[in-house]
Parts: sequence; structure tokens; C-alpha cells
Amino acid sequence: MTDPMPLPPFAPSPPRAPGFARFHLWLYRSTRGRLGGKLGARPFLMLTTSGRKSGKRYAIPLEYHTDGQTPYLIASNFGRNYPPAWYLNLQANPTVEIERDGERQWATAHVADDAARERLWPGLVRIAPYYARYQAHTTREIPLVMLHPIM
Repeated sequence: MTDPMPLPPFAPSPPRAPGFARFHLWLYRSTRGRLGGKLGARPFLMLTTSGRKSGKRYAIPLEYHTDGQTPYLIASNFGRNYPPAWYLNLQANPTVEIERDGERQWATAHVADDAARERLWPGLVRIAPYYARYQAHTTREIPLVMLHPIM
């Protein structure tokens, strides 16, 4: 099976990314996902979005969970009242690149509808209760972002 479009060179971390995020991305890529794909029991993927203003591609490590085979992200921004930049970027351009389990692929991102969020949220906060605390500290509903691989 061939990709619908070739994958470009790896994108760097955003210029203002925390040092740990930069190190995490480097560790994951330098070991082809053997290290950095999990922190404790928490699975991570590397998400590359295109900047909604600049058009520049940047990658960031993010915790993810799955709904069956479909990975999803939690746009919590640690409970802040504004969404993370990656979320705003994928709203402007939902075609993203994901690196998971040492593999790279294109995906289409979309916000889970109300029914999917209502179904997924209780299980998410059962295994990752900090998301319930984040939700309690913000006035916005924390979106769940589904990632559908482009075959």
C-alpha cells in the first residue's frame, strides 16, 4: 500500500516548546519509537501539524488513547481556559502526520462529536483521572480529537 502523498522530512519542535518536549521528540525519533512511546503506562505519539498562520510544520509529543483502533488526543492544555496551539492548527488544517510505535503516517483529525465524547470521556478519566481535574479547572469543554489514518 502506498501513502496518498509522500511524507516530508521530520518536522522540528515548535520554537517555544518546553525542553522536556524537545528531548522527548528527540529520544523517540533517535530510537525509532523504542523509547519515548510510553512514559510509565501513558502512550505517546508525535503529532505534526502545520501552523495556521505561518504554515510551518512542527511536531509535539502528546499522550493519546484509542477507541478501538482509532487513536485520539485530548486537547486539555493542562486545564487552561484556552486550547493548545496544536489544536488550533489542526482545526485550520486537519491533515496531520502522526508517529506512533515507530511508524509515520498521514491522518485526518476531527473533533469527536458529542455522542462519541460522552461515550469516551468516562473511560478516559477512569484511567487518567487528571483529565477530570483539568476539566474542572476550565470553562471550556475539553475536546477529544480523533485521528483517522489516511490509507
